[in-house]
Amino acid sequence: MTRGQQKIQSQQKNAKKQAEKKKHGSDQKAAAKAALVFTCPVCRTQMPDPKTFKQHFESKHPKSPMPPELEDVQA
Repeated sequence: MTRGQQKIQSQQKNAKKQAEKKKHGSDQKAAAKAALVFTCPVCRTQMPDPKTFKQHFESKHPKSPMPPELEDVQA
C-alpha cells in the first residue's frame, strides 16, 4: 500500500515543480529570443552581439553602406 502513497506524493511534487517552472518562465525559446538584440536593417536577421552583426553585414551585404552603430566595432 505504500506504493500508492508514494505515487500521490510524487505527483504532488511534480505538480509543484511544474508550477514553479511556469511562474519563473524558464522557457529556453524566450530566453534565446531575448538574447537576440541586434537586427540587420537589410534582411531583418537578428544577432546576439555587435561583432557577429558586423561579420554578418560584411559577408552578406558588402555593397550596402555600413550602419553607423557598426562603424567602431572590431570584428
